[in-house]
Amino acid sequence: MSGTDKAKNAIEDAQGKAKEALGRATGDKDTEAEGKKDQASADLKNAGEKVKDAFKH
Repeated sequence: MSGTDKAKNAIEDAQGKAKEALGRATGDKDTEAEGKKDQASADLKNAGEKVKDAFKH
């Protein structure tokens, strides 16, 4: 996995966690769900990068 992709995924995950926390604090279920979705997306991207790396070696 390239460092750039890893950093982008980490940023997306952090933003998702922040959205989830904001939604939970304000009682906004939509924002909370969007944050969870962003985190799941980052996790999927990380998994895809790991699979690509496994086939490179």
